[in-house]
Amino acid sequence: MEKSNHPTIANGKICYLEIPALDVIISANFYKKVFGWHIRERSDGMIAFDDGVGEVSGTWVVGRPPSTEVGLLIYIMVDSVSSVIRSVVTHGGKIVQDIGIDDPEITARFIDPAGNILGLYQEPS
Repeated sequence: MEKSNHPTIANGKICYLEIPALDVIISANFYKKVFGWHIRERSDGMIAFDDGVGEVSGTWVVGRPPSTEVGLLIYIMVDSVSSVIRSVVTHGGKIVQDIGIDDPEITARFIDPAGNILGLYQEPS
């Protein structure tokens, strides 16, 4: 059995995110259902996440305004942007930029339940 080296420890790697939330449980459920993120409770009682490949972790924070304007924009890699668009809407998000605007790249943008704008990215086949 091969030993996992996740997460990668390397200079310059993005490793941790703090995502503004109105309600941590609602946000955690959204990201778990839409992206399959692993949700866990930290030793300090905060709800945290690990992304779908165990490379980036973070938490949701209340009392911080959501990122409602496109400035620093984080994209989440997915297998199918069109499938994830349906899941985003089903689980309480809203699509604010549909597929095709960044053509030939396969991207879209969405608003999560707290009002944060994030992007979706699909690797071309």
